Amino acid sequence: MHVKLSIAALVVLLVNGQLAPAPKLGSTASPPKTPQDVERLLRGKDQALLNAIAPGDTKAWDAALAPRAIYVDENGEIMQRDQFLKQLAPLPTGTSGSIKIISHRFELHGDVAIVIHIDDEEENYHGQLLHARYLTTEAWQRNQADWELLCVHTSAILRDPPAIALGAAELDGYAGRYAAGDLIYVIRREGDHLVGIREGRPAAQLNVEVRDVFFVKGQPRSRKIFQRDQNGQVSGFSDRREGVDLVWKRIWSVSQ
Repeated sequence: MHVKLSIAALVVLLVNGQLAPAPKLGSTASPPKTPQDVERLLRGKDQALLNAIAPGDTKAWDAALAPRAIYVDENGEIMQRDQFLKQLAPLPTGTSGSIKIISHRFELHGDVAIVIHIDDEEENYHGQLLHARYLTTEAWQRNQADWELLCVHTSAILRDPPAIALGAAELDGYAGRYAAGDLIYVIRREGDHLVGIREGRPAAQLNVEVRDVFFVKGQPRSRKIFQRDQNGQVSGFSDRREGVDLVWKRIWSVSQ
């Protein structure tokens, strides 16, 4: 979500670096009798927690989180349990949204359940409809009365951006041979697109995100960002992944 609190989140319980052993169920508890029953129960709890995000329902999260939970969102921000609950608030005016579990996988290991689910988010952000997906991994532990959330790890599922088209002459301006130390990368035009080849690896089509920014389909974590000299000619590019660059210098172009 485009608000301070991310729709997708992580909750990690740290008890001296280990999960604390769960107390045995009391005689008054009515636990699910089969793994399938547990999965249905926890899926319902997970969906209820997702439903509680938009209205800022702290009661639902407070009831589910283990006492010493830590919340870590998909941006890597780490919050203590109380910090997480304090910032959980209704979405601001002009924003509405919902999150639905579309895939749910479950494994039971005694009193601990491992859950992996994919969540689909729809957000109306000031009249524009936005979509996002998140992959969430959780650990739940059974206590005397119910199940409590020990560990949640959520990450955004990245997608390729839309591609635009450039003319043949402009594409030719990127073609050539590039070097990064002893590594060689060759770019050539094939019809209406570019192909990049790193020695010893298969060729990959380079798609244009915007002028001087290219990406490879299925690799949304990376971009190839081209630099130009004072004459406007391509002089190299940065292979950027999560903000870290591997710099390639152009050693010759197709016109040479």
